[in-house]
Amino acid sequence: MQTSEGKAVNSESRELLTFTLGKEEYGIDILKVQEIRGYDAVTTIANSPDFIKGVINLRGIIVPIIDMRIKFNLDNVTYNELTVVIILNVAKRVMGMVVDGVSDVIALSADQLKPAPEFSSSMDAQYITGLGTVDDRMIIVIDIEKLMTSRDMDLVEAVAA
Repeated sequence: MQTSEGKAVNSESRELLTFTLGKEEYGIDILKVQEIRGYDAVTTIANSPDFIKGVINLRGIIVPIIDMRIKFNLDNVTYNELTVVIILNVAKRVMGMVVDGVSDVIALSADQLKPAPEFSSSMDAQYITGLGTVDDRMIIVIDIEKLMTSRDMDLVEAVAA
């Protein structure tokens, strides 16, 4: 298997879709991504949290749309031609997340991924699996399934024990 740069990918590497939110670059497991779409109008749902923009009908499936910029308390949330929705398939549910833009798909080897330091940020550090370095870029790797199924997102019903 090879990346777009033509480098061989070893079995220890992780393929990530990278995207931007504000000035930061994030990475999520490419296997959780179903598709990438431009931002379209959504149907708003009354009494939903601010970060849930509403829902769209995606080929007969009602998909909740989460604006990650609002969820992560970023300033100046604007919608333009670069704003995209990443359609995810997590916890057997389809959902979309609004981001500022999609960068590319990268492969991170184990030596390029470092544990996340303990710090206070707008994103709870429990969802950060590490920090990846590619050339001069720092990528915050997040566990998108853990984030989207968290209690504060309230998107997936709790499974009874």
